[in-house]
Amino acid sequence: MSVKIRLKRMGAKKSPFYRVVVSDSRSPRDGRFIEEIGIYDPLKDPAQININEDRALYWLQTGAQPSDSARFLLSQAGLMAKAHEARQRSK
Repeated sequence: MSVKIRLKRMGAKKSPFYRVVVSDSRSPRDGRFIEEIGIYDPLKDPAQININEDRALYWLQTGAQPSDSARFLLSQAGLMAKAHEARQRSK
């Protein structure tokens, strides 16, 4: 089973916000997910990014692959650098 960290679109038409979720790669974009680890609201100024740092690092260390947009959000929150450092320390 391949696990992905990706965005789930929520909100009304033309006013989206997103949930950052961990899901099976075979499930649809807005379908079933394993765990919700954060939110992203691009309509606020500046854009609001809230990610549960502990759970995101856990899933990255267990092999979850972030999508391109999720990778960008995780790097904006500084979590990709922390995951890289943790991976280097464990070797």
